[in-house]
This record gives sequence, structure tokens and C-alpha cells, in this order.
Amino acid sequence: MIIKRIIPCLLLRNKGLVKTVKFKDSVYIGDPINAVRIFNEKEVDELIFLDIDATHEKKDPPLDLIRKLATECFMPFSYGGGINSISQIEEIIKSGAEKIIINSSAWRKKNFVAEAVNRFGSSTIVVSMDVKKRFTGSYSVYVEGGRTDTGKEPVHYAREMEKYGAGEIFINSIDRDGTMAGYDLKLIRSVADAVKLPVIACGGAGSLDDIKLAVTEGGASAAAAGSFFVFHGKRRAVLITYPSHTEINNLFN
Repeated sequence: MIIKRIIPCLLLRNKGLVKTVKFKDSVYIGDPINAVRIFNEKEVDELIFLDIDATHEKKDPPLDLIRKLATECFMPFSYGGGINSISQIEEIIKSGAEKIIINSSAWRKKNFVAEAVNRFGSSTIVVSMDVKKRFTGSYSVYVEGGRTDTGKEPVHYAREMEKYGAGEIFINSIDRDGTMAGYDLKLIRSVADAVKLPVIACGGAGSLDDIKLAVTEGGASAAAAGSFFVFHGKRRAVLITYPSHTEINNLFN
């Protein structure tokens, strides 16, 4: 059964929205609250917010912003960025996030994911993998906002996180981020085939056909995108969009 989840993935920096290309060259695109209001009008089912500086700069999650987002959001949302303790997860959930996305701490702290799952349930915990292709053609998982190479191969890492009880795997291609050149289907398929967990594909969406391929060819349970939903035209003018429910149904049927 194909799960037709198409999720806007919004990047936070200093409590504003930005977009990156290959995890670099961030461009400010607006206020997250305004973006949420537009996505409300477009009846989006789910949102993802990632604070891209929190871990590197050792910032605590912005609970005040998360509470504001929760007040405005008509839909459930996930939050990731700077999460390194059980108490932080508890505060983020109390602030209104439905799911927690763990990246660097899943690698740094061996049992952190297992502890989080034991406390909050697997349906609440998503493990994020930022992946980059080596010049040899193989892949490696990166952490610290794409700054640190763990040396971990994505399939092995995903299986490890599944063993710890993660409810979903969010896989983001650093090489495809912001390029709108299509998802890395080989990467997505390798991870989706290796685990029984739902896999969220991210990085590279440039069209609805790309999103369809992530699911039908890549085996992802959901497709996330950033640039595709916030930029319009060759000049990449900021225009927040989202397909209608009819377009989504037609896409997969």
C-alpha cells in the first residue's frame, strides 16, 4: 500500500525560514508563522521544521517559536534540531510538536534513540540521516548539519536505528538538497529495502513527478520537499505552493 504523504520541510535559522543548496548558501525566505498560515489554507496534512544551526551552535530548541507554530498549525508537525536530552524532547512535545526528529545525538549517544522510544513511543521518534555520496560512489551518513562524516553506511545505520526502536527514518541527500534535480532514488531504495520502517525521502524534489518516483521507484513511504514548495520559476522567486488533494490523488492513481 502506498502511503501518499507529501510533506513540506522547512528550515529554521535564527527563528526565520531559510533554504539551502547542498546544505550551504542559505537564503532567507520569510517568517515561519506566515508560511504556516499559507500551508493551513492549502490544507497540508503535515509539516517538518528543522533548525539547521541548533546542533552546531549548541543552542537549545526554540520552545517559544515551537509553541507559536503549534498555536498556528492546523496540522501535526515534527521538529528537529539541537535535541540531545530526554528532557528537551519532553519540553518540545509539551510545546506542541507531535514528532521529534533526532540526528546528531542518534550517532553521538549510542542508546539515546532507545531511551527516547522507551519514554515516548516509537511513533514519536524519527531518526534523520543526512547522506553524502563519496567519490567512489558509495554513501556515508553525516551529522552536525552535514559537517561531520560518521563513516557509517546508510543501510547499516538505518538498520541500527530500527533496532533501537525508531518509528521512521528521514533520509536527506546532501548532494541533492535545494537542487530540484530529482531525488537520489538509488539511495532511497537501498534504505527502504533494508528496513521495515516507513522512510521519508528528502532532497532534490523539483516536480510532482519527482515526488511520485520517490514513492513508486524509491520505495519511500513519504516524500518531503523544501525548494519545490517555496520557490517559483527560474529566478527562484519565493512563492509558497502545495498540490491540491485532487492533484495528489491523480499523481498516485
